Amino acid sequence: MTIPTPYYLIDKSALRRNLEKIAEVRALSGAKVLLALKCFATWSVFDLMRDYMDGTTSSSLFEVKLGRERFGGETQAYSVAWADAEIEQAVALADKIIFNSIGQLGRFADRASGIARGLRLNPKISSSGFDIADPARPYSRLGEHDVQAVSAVLDRIDGFMIHNHCENSDFERFDRVLGIVEERFGTLFHRVRWVSLGGGIHFTADGYPIEAFCQRLKRFSERYDVQVYLEPGEAAITRSTTLEVTVLDTLFNGKNLAIVDASTEAHMLDLLIYRQSARIAPNRGPHEYMLCGKSCLAGDVFGTFEFPNRLTVGDRLSIQDAGGYTMVKKNWFNGVQMPAIVIRELDGSLRRVREFTFADYQSSLS
Repeated sequence: MTIPTPYYLIDKSALRRNLEKIAEVRALSGAKVLLALKCFATWSVFDLMRDYMDGTTSSSLFEVKLGRERFGGETQAYSVAWADAEIEQAVALADKIIFNSIGQLGRFADRASGIARGLRLNPKISSSGFDIADPARPYSRLGEHDVQAVSAVLDRIDGFMIHNHCENSDFERFDRVLGIVEERFGTLFHRVRWVSLGGGIHFTADGYPIEAFCQRLKRFSERYDVQVYLEPGEAAITRSTTLEVTVLDTLFNGKNLAIVDASTEAHMLDLLIYRQSARIAPNRGPHEYMLCGKSCLAGDVFGTFEFPNRLTVGDRLSIQDAGGYTMVKKNWFNGVQMPAIVIRELDGSLRRVREFTFADYQSSLS
């Protein structure tokens, strides 16, 4: 089956490898694991994912609704700031609602009295190497840090959420940071029923010490007598998805350039936000090309890569690890054709589950 590019290709077999590690963590640690929809919300593969995970966690009302309707299991509702018009719907859809601040808790706790309520904590330490993604950055709005102030509202909450990691594949660093979190908030943990340690912990990475990780989670759970939650996004879907593209033009302007039928700005926005390069496998060979997107943005560049042969118009390329924070951030900049979404089923067959047309572009505007 030949499918026109561009398209995101989700490989269920590769996805299942991550999910099997998640199942192992659940079994060995006793932790519950929720998919972070802010990273990946392509519900056409939820039929596979729900067999390995306990539910979903959100960052908005729409994500809460998607998790409840399409994934099922436990639905956890979090927002940096709930609006008055949202709170009733969020409470009706969720099993737990987490407030970002004591102020939000005070405003909405009574209206959320029918479900479990939580509060986000900010330990003022993180593993993020990017200031823009660092929840513990100076003047951060993400969570409460004053133990005394939090102690005063413990009668209104059942648990805590802490999210202070970013693609952290270093177990020793995780262990060290968690120890600091315990020093700061341990007296609070003894007084609640559950603690979510958030996402950004890359425990599905090759070589990650799963058993040591699970033992650490279990010790934490037993020490405070709490149910531990994890909220993986990237860790759940890493290396499962590619962005399939076609070379549209080649030129030389001091170095060899190749323009493809996709765009970093529109289809892999995090590459620009974090000033990172995409990945091409195997990235070996005597012919070096800068791979460029087709938007008018001068910096629309996927990166510079090596190829075994010269690139020509019509060559098809696979940009690796294109699942996380891509489909949830894609946009219509320049009106560039939005990639379709295609699934490679476990039997190897391809299924195109979504195409985007001019009608979608037009209806996104007014």
